[in-house]
Amino acid sequence: METGTMGETGGPAWVGLPGGLLTLRRTLLVIWTVLLAVVTAVGTGLTLGPAWAVLGVFWLLVLAWGWVLLGRNWRSWRYAERADDLLISRGVLWREETVVPYGRMQLVEVTSGPLERRFGLASVQLHTAAAASDAKIPGLVPAEAERLRDRLTALGEARSAGL
Repeated sequence: METGTMGETGGPAWVGLPGGLLTLRRTLLVIWTVLLAVVTAVGTGLTLGPAWAVLGVFWLLVLAWGWVLLGRNWRSWRYAERADDLLISRGVLWREETVVPYGRMQLVEVTSGPLERRFGLASVQLHTAAAASDAKIPGLVPAEAERLRDRLTALGEARSAGL
């Protein structure tokens, strides 16, 4: 007995996220870690003595570590549109793959906060009947997010008509 989406050859056609999301996250990382490094260096230098200002280097190590981890996390995000459902895969250590059948989608919305708009990004949020199964695809180009929203909405309406 076969399971899953029928009529496809090979595996799903995965689409990765654009680089704007990685740029946004790395920019925030640099801003926060440099700010914390300066505050730590100045604070410890003034209260404990100049030699203790070296503790600010800790945050620069966090910056280097976070830079690598953000890159790995960004590369792990991908999605695939199949005939009957949408697949969303993410995670480096703990892989998570979400399958959202088109007929179960109740609402598809495109959101873009102030930082996302500044970097030319938008997120697609999928809502289903089960609150725990809501899925999100962050960091898309707004045109792609709107195209995906329109396609998922049309497919959701077509698939749920028989329910």
